[in-house]
Amino acid sequence: MGMLVLAAANVIYGFELGAATAAGIADWQNAEWLALSMLPCPWLLFSLTYARGNYHEFLKKWSFVIIIAFVAPVTLAVFFWDMTVTNVALNETNRHWVLRLGASGLLLNLLLLLSALIVLMNLERTYRASVGTMRWRIKFMVLGLVVIFAVRAYTSSQVLLFRALDLSWLIVDSGALILGGALILRSLLREGNFETDVFPSHSVLQNSLTVVVAGVYLLIVGVLAKLVTFLGGDASFTTKAMVVLLALVLLTLVLFSDRVRLRTRRFVSRHFQRPFYDYRTVWRKFTQSTARRVERNDLCAEIVKVISEIFQALSVTVWLIEEGQGNLGLAASTSLTEARADELEFDAAETEQTIAILNTQSDPIDLDASTEKWAIALRRLQPDDFHKGGNRICLPLVAGGELLGVMMLGDRVSGERFSLQDLDLLKSIGDQVAANLLNIKLSQRLSQAKQLEAFQAMSAFFVHDLKNTASTLSLML
Repeated sequence: MGMLVLAAANVIYGFELGAATAAGIADWQNAEWLALSMLPCPWLLFSLTYARGNYHEFLKKWSFVIIIAFVAPVTLAVFFWDMTVTNVALNETNRHWVLRLGASGLLLNLLLLLSALIVLMNLERTYRASVGTMRWRIKFMVLGLVVIFAVRAYTSSQVLLFRALDLSWLIVDSGALILGGALILRSLLREGNFETDVFPSHSVLQNSLTVVVAGVYLLIVGVLAKLVTFLGGDASFTTKAMVVLLALVLLTLVLFSDRVRLRTRRFVSRHFQRPFYDYRTVWRKFTQSTARRVERNDLCAEIVKVISEIFQALSVTVWLIEEGQGNLGLAASTSLTEARADELEFDAAETEQTIAILNTQSDPIDLDASTEKWAIALRRLQPDDFHKGGNRICLPLVAGGELLGVMMLGDRVSGERFSLQDLDLLKSIGDQVAANLLNIKLSQRLSQAKQLEAFQAMSAFFVHDLKNTASTLSLML
């Protein structure tokens, strides 16, 4: 629905460019803004639901904003259309039509600007909450929408600054739509794009890069706009804006590339005689990320993110042994959804055999190098989304002589094999993870024991009280 609205607005813009009179241009512009007034609502809904496993919570929290995003722009475009454009004139310098806007036109552009920033903010939150394969799947979708809505925020801010609309500015919107559409199409063609669930934080404004960038931009753009006006304007402004936009998109693609980051680290390590891992930084990051995690699933969700970033492995999964059941259950993953995990679970015989073998192991195991039945079964728990993602590694999580679960790593960036240095670091982190899991398990047992003790004390008091009451009644009778 959101793409259809954008397409309709650009078709109307094409007719507007072909209009020969000022009245015709004003009518087509009003029609375009009528189409754009329906833009905020579907894209706000999309930004709140795309790739989010907990989207119901966000829809409930943002319900009032969604209603405003639908009602306010449409009301302005339908009922105050006569105050949208107050004057249309031809700029003799660059031969561009310039539309002077009234109060409703400026307010409509303000709403479009705010909605674009909110959409970008929600997409940023989704992207930052993703990791590994999940991030790989949604990266181009997010980037495509960032291109479209960042440019829309730019043009809306220009309209608000100059209180007028130069029709040449909208060419930048059309170019951004084509470029963003190509990136979105690339995302839709990636395998598993519709099987992604991430759980972003409910804190939308805290540490938001979108808010910071938008604030800085709106602060300085007024000065730049006045400077361009003072210097007499720039006839090639639109072309330069498109070139800068394309350069920024290409730069963002490079910066977002896991492969580029991995090769940069390897280059620095080899040619500047530096260790591949900064162990103090790695351990500080690990301890800070896990210090406040006192629930098993919360700890595992944080662990898979940290491990994925440290080892550049897109698929990291933790399977834990369910106490009292003896089977492996999914605790957290950067690539598997709960529905997919249910399809991969072992039967009772496979689980018993696998647990018996892993109880005797403590070091990381290369599953693809083994032909044992238990290794083949474990490979099924870690599907390789990338056929050139390197070997899959299984790390038993053992603490206090007890097997608590397994950590699986695969789909490494560029298909890099795990070196001895990688495996040693992974073993050290795995031992600490297992110790944390054991502490949580023992703490839960202690809590249950205290609850049972309190229940027994209350039951004894209640039975004693009933006994006294019964004795009193018998004496009375």
